[in-house]
Amino acid sequence: MYYIGVDLGTSSVKLLLMDKQGTVVKTVSKEYPISFPKPGWSEQNPYDWYEQSVAGIRELTVGIKKEEVAGISFGGQMHGLVILDENDKVIRPAILWNDGRTTKECEYLNNTIGKGKLTEYTANIAFAGFTAPKILWVRENEPENFQKIRKIMLPKDYLAYRFSGVHATDVSDASGMLLFDVKNRRWSEEMLEICGISKDCMARVFESYECIGHLTEEAAEKLGLTTDTAVIAGAGDNAAAAVGTGTVGDGSCNISLGTSGTIFISSMTFGVDANNALHAFAHADGHYHLMGCMLSAASCNKWWLDDIIGTGDYAKEQEGITDEMLGSNHVFYLPYLMGERSPHNNPLARATFTGMTMDTTRTDMTQAVLEGVAFAIRDSFEVAKSLGMKITETKICGGGAKSPLWRKMIANILNIRVCVLDKEEGPSLGAAMLAAVGTGAYETVEAAAGQIVHVVDTIEPDAEIAARYEEKYRQFQQIYPALKPVFDSIAKCESSLNLR
Repeated sequence: MYYIGVDLGTSSVKLLLMDKQGTVVKTVSKEYPISFPKPGWSEQNPYDWYEQSVAGIRELTVGIKKEEVAGISFGGQMHGLVILDENDKVIRPAILWNDGRTTKECEYLNNTIGKGKLTEYTANIAFAGFTAPKILWVRENEPENFQKIRKIMLPKDYLAYRFSGVHATDVSDASGMLLFDVKNRRWSEEMLEICGISKDCMARVFESYECIGHLTEEAAEKLGLTTDTAVIAGAGDNAAAAVGTGTVGDGSCNISLGTSGTIFISSMTFGVDANNALHAFAHADGHYHLMGCMLSAASCNKWWLDDIIGTGDYAKEQEGITDEMLGSNHVFYLPYLMGERSPHNNPLARATFTGMTMDTTRTDMTQAVLEGVAFAIRDSFEVAKSLGMKITETKICGGGAKSPLWRKMIANILNIRVCVLDKEEGPSLGAAMLAAVGTGAYETVEAAAGQIVHVVDTIEPDAEIAARYEEKYRQFQQIYPALKPVFDSIAKCESSLNLR
């Protein structure tokens, strides 16, 4: 039997066909447009997601007997707002996770309703990307559309609805809406009231590995499959990717060095840090997770090498950085090119180099960029440790993780073992694994991960290097608090210049 994982991304849908043993048989990718109607706005047409997913699945399953496709599941871009009318037709283009129009609504939620209340209701505070602020924006700016709302959906859940006819969501994706009581895994009645939304407008909540239904006759005909194919709830992209890296169970960790960076820590128990530095979400394995998200990770290295130095030879730039230099650099880099989310929650933060002298070299600054990202990841790691979580190793993935030097830095700056995996397919693999669990091929998500995910390399921290980095990290920790007033002043000046 075969299992399809659908990763509904921002620029494309990536589809994966997996057999029961976890072998990736085939992958397909289909792109769709994104629109920016105004500066800071980001929208997509949900019909494009459906049409490209249908085309992708038909291509994916060429040569496969249609009755051998047991299940389909999803990983998807989180937080987006899809609103349907009484006929289940899309009312307006989806407002995406990276849309920045809700500054006013976030200020209202965080300051008027209050971060304490939001944490009590949802375990999180408001960010511009989250779904609840988008609903408030529609209510204020498009009242005619707001009045038409009969169902509120997330991007991947709209796709699942088109396949199954069921309005469903899963606990991990719902956690990122600021409408969900994460601890009790149910909709927050208080938040629905604040947003002026009836509970009837919300989808039924499932665990990520639960079957929500089967392909409708229409969907089965469109996809070239059968109505026996199960549709499994799926997960938000980060939780699905975590399943695909085996980051499940208690205290399991994964670090992603992509354009942005994440540290994802699974936990058997619910927990929230006092400052909401980390997102506290339900996990796709049936338990919980904490996640720190930094807005610029591998993109910092790309910016430094491509735009500033002007080279595409990343490996050559790292050649001169020896073990003796690790933990001995006198240059520090704050990786806040796009502001920062975890743990500072400060869109006004800026990237900086600190500590240069006349003998500072190009290599020193390249090293500082890589170290700055790793130090920033440790900031979120320290928050998790403060909650009593004991983390001794982490998986690592993303484009930046292809650098042996960066992996070594992560191991020594966090002083934990770093594990490299045999395959890296991201949310699409995790989604296929959820489809296998939901159709009974595996009893639990943990069992599927144990069978399918394999470590092929391990980097152990070096005691001497880790000790040197410990001192450097303590110095790094002092830079952001010292510069925060400067960042505020810069933003105030920029704002005043823009008003002239």
